[in-house]
Amino acid sequence: MCGIAGYLGEVKHPIDCLTKMADAISHRGPDNMGVWSDHNPSIGFAHSRLSILDLSSAGNQPMHSSSGNYVIIFNGEIYNHKSLRSELNLINQRNWLGHSDTETLLAAIEEWGLKKTLVKAKGMFAIALWDKLNKKLSLVRDRLGEKPLYYGWVHGQFVFASELKAIKKFPKFENPIDRNSLALFLRFNSIPSPYSIYEDIYKLEPGQIIEVKTSSKDLKKQSYWTVDETYNKGNSQKFLGSSEEAVIQLEKILSDAVSSQMDADVPLGAFLSGGVDSSTIVALMQSNSNSQVNTFTIGFNSKDFDEAKHAKMVAKQLGTKHHDMYVTDSDALKVIPSLPTIYDEPFADSSQIPTFLVSKFAKEKVTVALSGDAGDELFGGYNRYIFAEKMFKNIKKTPLFFRRIMSKVFLSIEEEKWSILLGGLLRKRYANIGYKVHKAANVLSSLSTRDLHFKLISQIQNPSDWLINGNEYKTVFEEETERFSELNSIEKMMAYDLITYLPTDILTKIDRAAMAVSLETRVPFLDTEVIEFSASLPMEYKIHNGVTKWVLREVLYKYVPKKLIERPKMGFAIPLADWLRGPLKDWAESLLDENRLHDEGFFNVKFVRNKWLEHLSGKNNWDHQLWNVLMFQAWLENNK
Repeated sequence: MCGIAGYLGEVKHPIDCLTKMADAISHRGPDNMGVWSDHNPSIGFAHSRLSILDLSSAGNQPMHSSSGNYVIIFNGEIYNHKSLRSELNLINQRNWLGHSDTETLLAAIEEWGLKKTLVKAKGMFAIALWDKLNKKLSLVRDRLGEKPLYYGWVHGQFVFASELKAIKKFPKFENPIDRNSLALFLRFNSIPSPYSIYEDIYKLEPGQIIEVKTSSKDLKKQSYWTVDETYNKGNSQKFLGSSEEAVIQLEKILSDAVSSQMDADVPLGAFLSGGVDSSTIVALMQSNSNSQVNTFTIGFNSKDFDEAKHAKMVAKQLGTKHHDMYVTDSDALKVIPSLPTIYDEPFADSSQIPTFLVSKFAKEKVTVALSGDAGDELFGGYNRYIFAEKMFKNIKKTPLFFRRIMSKVFLSIEEEKWSILLGGLLRKRYANIGYKVHKAANVLSSLSTRDLHFKLISQIQNPSDWLINGNEYKTVFEEETERFSELNSIEKMMAYDLITYLPTDILTKIDRAAMAVSLETRVPFLDTEVIEFSASLPMEYKIHNGVTKWVLREVLYKYVPKKLIERPKMGFAIPLADWLRGPLKDWAESLLDENRLHDEGFFNVKFVRNKWLEHLSGKNNWDHQLWNVLMFQAWLENNK
């Protein structure tokens, strides 16, 4: 795992510039730093290395191809690099300098070309490749966006990097904040590709290649893999076997994926929450290992937020070498000042805090950790899938005309007034009753399950109420033509989550948290064959009689008794509402100070202050919405 950065444009002191860019992301790769530049045209690469495979200098980057035609910097892992190397040797026996996947990748590109190599490669990666003959820079991101890659223009010069920290070290960086991206952030907790918090800086979208020949904004974009094609193919070539055969096949494919991702020349372990996804990954790891697998869990003293005891029981059943650590509120709160630096741009999924803590804990023992992320998106794990389908079936019985009228009526009454009108018993049973009425009103006017899904995953329904001059960019949820037309409603939601929520939130969260402590994380569920098999499975194998992730559970129950797993989904939550009224009150108040908000000019001061005061009084809980505002404010303070 590494950090990459570079430019295509005129730079007065290239080595100094590249060194500063590499230093800014040295946490991603503290083992070695390398830079390279050329002048015809002016181009430079910087690389910070975290040594995982081939710890020798033969794995250092930037790396030049044997022909001298290509230069590469690469962040990630190619899990099938050994089979690719064997295939290359059958074509032409080569004199390899080492056994790194980077060297294999370069040789494959020379033999097959970039796009064909990417189709063959299984892994997670962000790549920058310079073609000396054609004077062409190619940037690549993996299929689902496990590894980050930003690009854009600073004073007319083309720049790119794993994190914004490095881009901001480019000479004369002064790109303004993009208010439209800020609006997206308030809605989604994070900023989706291709946008970033800065104007003229973008995220490369998953599964995409861009080609650049000059520093102009004339880019050539193409996709080498898409969720759309994968799901449409899966739908047309459905798995026809029995449910028992589906379980057997999934176990084999997932076990192979886990085995391939256990390849490392450094200590390796896994995160274990005791839930279905992480427990399945750990079970298959242990079955593929001749020694005890290191597993890691953090716990909280509050029973409402603690899964450590469940993880410990699963670990005992599987026979892993388990490590758990209980953290206090104070431990968690100490992380908050570091969040703007860790996450690099505004990010407001509050589970970012325990994710960082468990990454830091794991790093004490291992350098690589496998995680159970993406199981929900691939096998129908979120309760909202079932809820949204049922809700839309019910509301569409009423003509859209009447639903729109009802929606306007409900929305015309302020949230606070609804809370007053519906006080007493109803308000006690349902927190934030006014907010929930407005959310239900928005849902009423839904045109499709896609539209309903969009509203359900929106943290803030109307960011324009909170912002000054912030108009959201359109996302895939608002495209004129709905994708995945051949899929049923739940399959559509799962596919949209793979495009949006997974890379934007989940994978960003784990990458930044782990890389902040120089820990590599791997996600076996995102193996290409696992994704393709999931896409081919009939829905009744994913959600069966109201049971989510049915086929995955059946794999797990071969290793762990059902009684250890069957419990309500808890997630990686923290007591945010109470913290904002207690130990975080002064910190939040300083960031939400009326004069400060007015002077900065991003937020509707009166609106935000009212929400904050309502939360403090206990009148309503606005913890998650306010967390979005606070994470931007903390980031802004850190980036002045």
